[in-house]
Amino acid sequence: MNLKDKRLRILIIALIVIVGVVAFRVISNIMARNKEANSSNQGRVAVITAAYPKRETIIPKFRFSGTLDPVWQADVAAKVDGRIEKVLVEEGQAVEAGQALVVLEQVDTAAGVMNAKGSYLDAKTNYEKAKMDVHRYEALYERGAVSKEALDNMRFALENARGKLDAARGSLHSAESNLGGTTVTTPRPGIIQKRYYQEGYYAKVGTALFNIADISTLFAKIDVPEGYVNSVATGGRVMFTIPSMSGENKTVEGTITRISPVAVQPARTYEAEVTVDNSSNRLRGGMYAEALITAIPKENTLTIPMTAISMRDDQRTCYVIEDGKAVRKVLTTGYIGENLVEVLSGVSEKDYVITGGLNKVREGAAVKVSEKGLANE
Repeated sequence: MNLKDKRLRILIIALIVIVGVVAFRVISNIMARNKEANSSNQGRVAVITAAYPKRETIIPKFRFSGTLDPVWQADVAAKVDGRIEKVLVEEGQAVEAGQALVVLEQVDTAAGVMNAKGSYLDAKTNYEKAKMDVHRYEALYERGAVSKEALDNMRFALENARGKLDAARGSLHSAESNLGGTTVTTPRPGIIQKRYYQEGYYAKVGTALFNIADISTLFAKIDVPEGYVNSVATGGRVMFTIPSMSGENKTVEGTITRISPVAVQPARTYEAEVTVDNSSNRLRGGMYAEALITAIPKENTLTIPMTAISMRDDQRTCYVIEDGKAVRKVLTTGYIGENLVEVLSGVSEKDYVITGGLNKVREGAAVKVSEKGLANE
């Protein structure tokens, strides 16, 4: 048993020695290669291109996507119960405001109007009689023929009759409104998008009979990021590209009509509403569109080429040349597009910024500006 323990210990020690030797050789090789790489880099000069930042007027352009929706779209419903007697319009038909769409049966509602009218005439007769009674009792009271209590009772009867007349008048107006409700009309001009029912269907109050959309003006809602919202304003132009259309019809111009004053959380974007004139009816509601917003021009803006930008730790940086060496600068940027970057801070017009050959540049590396542009990779 002791012999087996001794052999096991010898085996473990041997394995540890072998692992140590292998690890030492690996680490030695890595250090040698790093040393060789560092020594080979010493004395090398990266050939790059460079330029000074310049100030210019830029016109920021932002690209977004959205859907062109009708400016108004709604279900038109019946406001009274009734069986559909006649449908007057078809799907796809253009209608004007107030145009009749469908007629419901009118027998019950017409009878209701007649009944309400009879009650109204009866209440009106009672009111006129009560008014005459008051005049007569006032004259008798002046002569002392009736008591003050009798006159007051007549006046109370007159007020009661007036109340019943008002109630009867309201019932008549309601019945007439119900009769008018048997003809369903559209509140606004538009296109019949959907007809839900045919003749013979019994429609209940609130039942949607048609869907109507006004596509003479379309609008899109676009979420503008917080960093860009001060660059756009109401009245600004927006160019839409509609992939589903062909040829010159692919593009259409819109106008920013509203920008929300409050950000949508947590994205911190501002909703901008863009309207498009579609009086020609060449566009359809619900079309997908890509938007290009031309923002307010920014004058005297410090810019550098986009090729000068490199990312490090989620920060936009660039290299400037100081004493023949590359020095990294962290940038605060604004608008980025059209192959240029708006620089808010980080470099000035006096900094010589490396614009090409960034893949050969490291912090503190010696660099040389090429007179013929970026050297071949």
